[in-house]
Amino acid sequence: MTALRKTTAALISDAAPFAIRAEQASDVAAREALLDACFGDNRHTRTCQRLRDGRAPAEGLALSAVRQGRVVGSVRLWHVSAGGIPALMLGPLAVEASSRQLGVGAALMDHALAAAKARGHRAVILLGDEPYYARFGFSAAKTGELRLPGAFERDRLLGLELCEGALDSAWGMIAATGAPLPKPKAGPKAGRARKSLLVPRVA
Repeated sequence: MTALRKTTAALISDAAPFAIRAEQASDVAAREALLDACFGDNRHTRTCQRLRDGRAPAEGLALSAVRQGRVVGSVRLWHVSAGGIPALMLGPLAVEASSRQLGVGAALMDHALAAAKARGHRAVILLGDEPYYARFGFSAAKTGELRLPGAFERDRLLGLELCEGALDSAWGMIAATGAPLPKPKAGPKAGRARKSLLVPRVA
């Protein structure tokens, strides 16, 4: 397994100050707007979204990058079964266009993978471009027998073992196993809250 790159301090440098922290409730609207900007209106129909719909992210593994008081990056990881093997699915990873030259995406990846390993997770899977994610240790070497619940490009299904051999026998469908999101409370206030969510488009 390629060794995880060392995570730097949350504040990266004076020249490009941003912080990586746990996602907060106040980040949600900004995160959704960022995802819309990065992935477009069809992001809700993508195959990996089926593994996230109605589920909560893995505990401690929803992260925001904040620069000058604004959310400029986001990444979340989700519990899945990789053909019967417990794993995490990473995504989406999104960075504001004006912040992409500051290393925000790499910092989010380093922080998320280090946090996942520290919490005892054994493997991470994602759907992405291998030339970018190979630097973090991802490859298609052990994902050839795995499938996603919908159309996907086989060479973009990548895996990273946080423990050697974790994906050795991975075979079959990748399925969501995360905790269901709590249902919204009923009542007149809940109805008004749902209408307000239509202003920023939500996943």
